[in-house]
Amino acid sequence: MKKWTTIAFTAALAVTVTACSSNAGNPAANAGGAGADPGGGSGQPVTLKIVYKDEGTSNAASVKFFQELEKALAKDEGLDVKFELVDLAQGSYAENLNLLLLGGTIPDIIYFQGGDQQMAEQGLLEDLTPYIEKSEHLKTILEPHNQTRMASYPYLLWIKPLAPKVPVVRADWFEAMDSSKALTADPSVDNYYAFFKELAEKKPGSGKPSYALTAAGDIAEINTIFNAAFGLDQTWIKKDDGTFEYSRISEGEKEKLAFYNKLYKEGLLDPQFITKQWDTKEDAFYKGEAGVITGTAGKIIDLYNGRMQELGGESAKLVVLPPAKGVSQGFGATDVTKESRGLAISSQSANKEAAFQVFDYLASPKGQMLDRLGYEGENYAVVDGKIELNDNYYNNWYARFWEPVEIKSEIPLQTPLLGEPGAKSLELASTFYTEDNSFIIPEQFVANWDAMNNLYKEYSTDFITGKKDLSEFGAFVDAWNAAGGADITAYANETIQ
Repeated sequence: MKKWTTIAFTAALAVTVTACSSNAGNPAANAGGAGADPGGGSGQPVTLKIVYKDEGTSNAASVKFFQELEKALAKDEGLDVKFELVDLAQGSYAENLNLLLLGGTIPDIIYFQGGDQQMAEQGLLEDLTPYIEKSEHLKTILEPHNQTRMASYPYLLWIKPLAPKVPVVRADWFEAMDSSKALTADPSVDNYYAFFKELAEKKPGSGKPSYALTAAGDIAEINTIFNAAFGLDQTWIKKDDGTFEYSRISEGEKEKLAFYNKLYKEGLLDPQFITKQWDTKEDAFYKGEAGVITGTAGKIIDLYNGRMQELGGESAKLVVLPPAKGVSQGFGATDVTKESRGLAISSQSANKEAAFQVFDYLASPKGQMLDRLGYEGENYAVVDGKIELNDNYYNNWYARFWEPVEIKSEIPLQTPLLGEPGAKSLELASTFYTEDNSFIIPEQFVANWDAMNNLYKEYSTDFITGKKDLSEFGAFVDAWNAAGGADITAYANETIQ
């Protein structure tokens, strides 16, 4: 991750001056609190700018949610706020967010999916620790892994279940194939290959799929299925001599890339996986072009399930597949150094207290009912004093903010929060949970780390597609070490206990 330039500081300071000037004499804008007048006696609501992936002004569901949240905050908290959704251009969210922030537009609330560390290093993200300590609700819903991550990196909040990417396939296709039983009994790499082979050749259903597996842009999603099977179950692999080496330069990585190359050459891996985005990946799955995709365990899998059944009928419900089994088995070790994605509050915001009050309210029983359950009459009904969730909830609703394991709803639930596929995916995620041994890359290595990861992406893509032969893997390792890998490996061996 590259450090920000001086222009970013200048832009941020300009925003700060403008924001502070516009809120001069407005103590409630920073004080917040139930019953406070956020307008500082002016009668004007506090405007909170928020940038959030997929939650823009063109999304009618997003606009409605934030309007309903405004009403709930006013009613329950006495907090008069106006959310201003900041739109980004189509394409890479992380890249477009970076352009927005470098251009001097720094919203009060920012959703990051990478790229946050460069802002934190420049002091542009608020340390949330004191806010959490004083909170009424939010501190009570933090999971242990959230607490561990916040202790070392207190800028991002993402209170969700541990939810790796998990593979899914249509049940009617799964049940139509002979290889499915063997895969269920023993999800070895060989049995996965046989399953993919039959899926692409037998083309169950409507004469599709064209290929067995697709992904969005790189191999990270596919790795969640296969990494552990090739012994890549942590970022740093302990060798026989007791020292650590980076997993991506190990012999296991080379073997895994050879397997991916085999899938690619035989047409089992989508030949356009490199250029696919998340939406085109999902579209290929819904259209039946791809037999298997990965999705985030939990609610996202239920959304996939609902959409697939809308298109293919009840028999098209989804089956969650296990991780491949080999040297080890799992969906990948969990990084507990920091949240990999999440919501932050800008340190430049003039309304930091009000922004965090929104966070805290969404952790309350009333806030959870809105965020987790949706709207009465649309997503659920109250029957005999209990909440009954309907198909519109299971197929369309998702929490935009916090999803603690235990929901504190004012009205008890009659029906479970997750459908069968979503629940199964989280069950598997829990079964195969392990902690990673990764660490936050020190600032002096950040630029090198960025370059090294780009080097890996370039080489790994070429190995998979056959542009480079795997006999050149040693050349990649040499290039990786020369780009800074040797220094970071030395640091890792001093750091990892």
